[in-house]
Amino acid sequence: MLKRLSILFLIVLALSGSRCNEENQIPFVQVNFQIDTNLPAYIDITAPSGWVYTSGGSRGLIIYRKNQDEFLVFDRHSTYNIDDGCQVTVDDDNTLISDPCSESQWVIIDGSVANGPAGRGLHQYNTIWSPPVLTVTN
Repeated sequence: MLKRLSILFLIVLALSGSRCNEENQIPFVQVNFQIDTNLPAYIDITAPSGWVYTSGGSRGLIIYRKNQDEFLVFDRHSTYNIDDGCQVTVDDDNTLISDPCSESQWVIIDGSVANGPAGRGLHQYNTIWSPPVLTVTN
C-alpha cells in the first residue's frame, strides 16, 4: 500500500510540475509566413549580423541573420515575468536583447540569457531559408 501511495504521490508531483511549466510559457500564437529579403523593408538582414523587427508572435518578432545561410527568429515577449507582457528590444550595440521591465538581457546570436533574473532564453521560431525567401513557422 505504501508503495502505491508513493507512486501516486510522484505522479501528482510530476503533473503539477508540468502544469507550472505550461503556465510560464509565452502565449501560443500561430506563426507561419514568408518574407522576400530583397524587399526594401528587409535591407537590414541582407548581410550577416543584421536584424529587423516585424509583427507576429506574442509581442512581435526579431529576425536576426546569423550568417549567410542561417536566420534566427525570436519572440519579443520577455521570458521573465511572462504575465507582465514586457517587450524586448535590441540594444544599440546589436549584440544583446534587453527587457526594460526586468533589465534581463539575452545574446542575439542564440537567444540565451546573458544577464539579469530571466531563467531561460527567448522563444525561438523555426526558419527555412530558400534565397531570397525566408519562411518562419512554429
